[in-house]
Amino acid sequence: MIPRVRFAPSPTGYLHVGGARTALFNWLYARRNGGVFVLRIEDTDLERSSAAMVAGILDGLRWLGINWDEGPEVGGPRGPYFQSGRLDRYRAVARRLVEEGHAYHCYCSQDRLRAAREKAEQAGEAWQYDRACLALSPEKFTALQAAGTPFAIRFKVPGGTTAFDDAVHGPIGFDGAGIEDFVILRSDDHPTYHLSAVVDDVDMRITHVIRGDDHISNTPKHVMLFEALGAAVPIFVHVPLILGEDKKRLSKRHGATSVMEYARNGYLPEAMVNFLALLGWSPGGDRELMSREDLVAAFGIKGISGSSAVFNTEKLDWMNGQYIAALSPDALVTRVSPLLSDAGLLAVAPARSRDPEWLARLLTLLQPRAKRLTDFPEQARPFLVNEVEYAPEAITKHLGTPGLREHVDALADALAACEPFEESRVEAVLRELATTRGVKAGPLIHATRVAVTGRTASPGIFDVLVLLGRERAVARLQQLSRFLVKQTQA
Repeated sequence: MIPRVRFAPSPTGYLHVGGARTALFNWLYARRNGGVFVLRIEDTDLERSSAAMVAGILDGLRWLGINWDEGPEVGGPRGPYFQSGRLDRYRAVARRLVEEGHAYHCYCSQDRLRAAREKAEQAGEAWQYDRACLALSPEKFTALQAAGTPFAIRFKVPGGTTAFDDAVHGPIGFDGAGIEDFVILRSDDHPTYHLSAVVDDVDMRITHVIRGDDHISNTPKHVMLFEALGAAVPIFVHVPLILGEDKKRLSKRHGATSVMEYARNGYLPEAMVNFLALLGWSPGGDRELMSREDLVAAFGIKGISGSSAVFNTEKLDWMNGQYIAALSPDALVTRVSPLLSDAGLLAVAPARSRDPEWLARLLTLLQPRAKRLTDFPEQARPFLVNEVEYAPEAITKHLGTPGLREHVDALADALAACEPFEESRVEAVLRELATTRGVKAGPLIHATRVAVTGRTASPGIFDVLVLLGRERAVARLQQLSRFLVKQTQA
């Protein structure tokens, strides 16, 4: 049997981290086992669902590289893949369940149900529906129908224990006495999640339901519905929830939760996929950095943990940095250039700085220090602007050496005559000058870094000087000299 799995998001919000991890686990399982990955959109909440949210979900999946075999935009033999297009199907199934004695009409008003619930709460008791409408006399039922009284359809929960063998947690059982007769079709003729999810899983022949632990409490209701419909019960795989570092369920208070926020914040999709895959699943051993192909080859349900996973942003930053470090120069230019443009840096950069080859050298120089793609614009700024601004801490820390202006002027003259203008020769010139002038090389190196970058930290200063080129390097030393004169006059 070919495995068929599904990811079924609700378009009432964008694709969040938990949903993305669930989609990824389903996708990995399908790809590992030659199965089919179905994407369906659970948009029965018409007031809260929107086309923009659907587009956001699809964009998030595409950014992660999670493609679907059946679903929106690609079609398939078991559509439609939007629940809003399947409403008649859910209504027909609800009527069938009533006809076969598995469900019944409930005419109870919201006021009656609310009053009964409040009365139980005041008495300190748990409340569940009392099956009042199941006991309606034929005469009363006929009268209600004739009057056109609105009704919902409730599933009649059978007695005894409903059990299923969860692939992660093992055997799980629920006593039917603790489950009320739940609504499957509301009085507005719209299905509840329980009915629509099960009908879709039956119609789309889903073999494995891989979803979050928060659905375990829904599963006995779904098992009952599968059995009432005479359908095979799929294998349930409930994966651990994702928690913030405070061990509470991941939410906006922990930072970005939308997948596309991570894209905007400079994370690589391949790093995000790697990181998400390891939230609640282990390939065995100490492997951490795994390509998409590695993940597919290693993925298995047995590796899924039964305990919650913690979203560690520091670990994600580290992993993202590793992936950035592995990018080729051409790939760096492709991924970072749009960010430089958005920051307005390419528009003001000298012509030479817009040359792809020079830009690749710059980004390669900055590459080891970057954890996110968004680090590049700020780190690259000194190389792309015409004049450098000196950070206050750099001025305080490195521009107080006695006689510094004269040393800087001498270094500008020496570099103007330096041949060839290469890293080793530039370093030799600076160190020889320091020795000749009776100062340590360190303070002169730090001052030079401030001159050319405006900062206290940068890549290797001799690499920086050569990348800037003789003319710009000398001009920035001269700019620092003028600044030091003004400082003295002030």
